[in-house]
Amino acid sequence: MSRTQILLPASFSLLILAYLSVFYVNEHEKAILFRLGEMVVSDFKPGLHVKTPIINNVSTFDARVLTLDAKSERFLTSEKKNVIVDSFATWQIGDVGLFYTTVGGDEYQANLRLDQIMKDAMRSEFGIRTIKQLISEDRSELRRTLLNKLSPVAAKFGIELIDIRIKRIDLPQEVSNSVYQRMRAERERVAREFRSQGAETAEQISAEADKQKQVMLANARRDGENIRGRGDAQSADIYAKSFGKNAEFYAFYRSLQAYQTAFEKTQDTLVLKPDSDFFKYFSREN
Repeated sequence: MSRTQILLPASFSLLILAYLSVFYVNEHEKAILFRLGEMVVSDFKPGLHVKTPIINNVSTFDARVLTLDAKSERFLTSEKKNVIVDSFATWQIGDVGLFYTTVGGDEYQANLRLDQIMKDAMRSEFGIRTIKQLISEDRSELRRTLLNKLSPVAAKFGIELIDIRIKRIDLPQEVSNSVYQRMRAERERVAREFRSQGAETAEQISAEADKQKQVMLANARRDGENIRGRGDAQSADIYAKSFGKNAEFYAFYRSLQAYQTAFEKTQDTLVLKPDSDFFKYFSREN
């Protein structure tokens, strides 16, 4: 057998042995080295590593941030009312060795464990809060409470819990109707109170306006009577002075005014003696 025939298989075997002796860990992975089925090393950094072939093997796990989208669940509040809650959590593998020994390195099993402890914690927290607190208060406080409570529990499974979020809190239909009716009754009560206050204010404004109107009318009538009285006095004074200057002309002028008033309407009939004082200035003797 020639030397070339010996070296070629040997070189090929060495290449295969070298290939089987190294493994690469990506930045988004965590790896565990097993020796005959027993976990030996679990703290590999990203990069190229060496292992002993045949008796050692390596398993890698996704170390990226994963999401648990929990199913809708009913929880009781402190008022013994049901609420339907949608939530989700983000997590990643923290301790890959513990993750493997507790859940077998299975993402599905990890989600099941995490979902169960989330529900237990939420059931406890929702049970000490009212519906009003859950809906109206800042949810960041509930988020911090759940995160602080669940992180140590999740760490026992090698899970690093990153965040927990409440997507939606709904009321069951029967509870929603009850709450809606209470809210409607409350709004109607407030509306009635506002209307009552408005009507009271309107009455006060109307009464004050009527009062001011009567005062203004009384003042106007008083001023009018004063002006009219002064006018009548001036008129009488003027008449008196005029009469004193030419009594005959004044009597004639007043008779003309009387004639104008008496004969203004042609359909009226006036029955008087021809020699009465009314027709005094119709006589040729005057």
